[in-house]
Amino acid sequence: MNLDKELASQGDLASPSFLEQDIATVNEQPTQSNLSTIEKKLTLIRQQAHEHLEAKRWPQAGEAFLQLLDHNMQDEDALLGVAKALDGINRFESLYSAAQCILDIQPNSAQGLAYKARALQKMERLSEATIANDQALLLDTNLGLAWINRSGLQLLQQKFHEALRSAERAIKLAPDDARAWANKGVALLNFNRLAEALEAFDNSLKIDPGQSLALQMKGEILCRLGRMREAIPVIRQALIVNPNDVTVLTQGIQALRALEMYAPLIELAKELIKIDPNNLLAWDNYMRGLRGLGLFTEVSPVLDHLLEMDTTNIRYWTLKADTLYRLQQYREAANTAERALRIAPDYAPAHRIHDKALKLMYQKGGRKKRQKE
Repeated sequence: MNLDKELASQGDLASPSFLEQDIATVNEQPTQSNLSTIEKKLTLIRQQAHEHLEAKRWPQAGEAFLQLLDHNMQDEDALLGVAKALDGINRFESLYSAAQCILDIQPNSAQGLAYKARALQKMERLSEATIANDQALLLDTNLGLAWINRSGLQLLQQKFHEALRSAERAIKLAPDDARAWANKGVALLNFNRLAEALEAFDNSLKIDPGQSLALQMKGEILCRLGRMREAIPVIRQALIVNPNDVTVLTQGIQALRALEMYAPLIELAKELIKIDPNNLLAWDNYMRGLRGLGLFTEVSPVLDHLLEMDTTNIRYWTLKADTLYRLQQYREAANTAERALRIAPDYAPAHRIHDKALKLMYQKGGRKKRQKE
């Protein structure tokens, strides 16, 4: 398997295999002493690999298991370890390859089938994933990973009652797997059982503070409940895990806007614009943040961009007129307000700005005339 690059991309790995020199020595002089030394080192590597797995140090675990596979490509324990490490770093195409290797060696491996199902599910091959996962459960009805897979597949199929039962079964079998609790939370959320869903997501995050689905869903519930101040740290943690999560960025923007926290609102809106340059909500809130800080010079070109995106938006034309009014560009403000009123003749805010701008425009013109006299 060509998995080294996948694991290396996730962080610093252990030093190259320290078995190489011993194996070379054995090839030259295959003595019982040398074989014993190698077995001891293999045992040590296996122990360290499982310790890394337990601590969720996925790249280090994967590298250690790969060292074991260098010695024996049919080491089923090492293949399962690599599969778990790849699952941990969300490398699902490589996980599929690892699962296939396991099944080549042991066709009736329930874990191999469950990892294959998980990879297929994440690759959006749901029918194949369901078949592989059902086979895993036929072989081992008490396999937690297979019940986690089943609940996830049922959520994707919007079978929420079944997903809740599968998630509860998964929790009984694998109570320390954050994904089981997260799936239960999503199922409960779809029944609008917000308090129970929030508890399930909290349990997921106690096990794995970086569980991205639980963070995303907890942030959504807190926003729904109007608990914006509690939502902010959850959203920030979710963005540490995945800075490009558009759903979480949108949650953060909504929460910050509700709290009138304009400086961080601007920064979050800019991040969303980088990811999605045509996101109207991001540009809208970028403009709102600038207005909230009184940065009207910076607001004006942002409103121009919003009007390019939505030329008939009465609100944007009115805000443009208001911005020009605040910048004491009264003639331009009046003209822009007139443009707004051509779209909606009875729109009261545009009328107010138009009348104020005209009044101050004439006052300003009168002062200039008197100064010349």
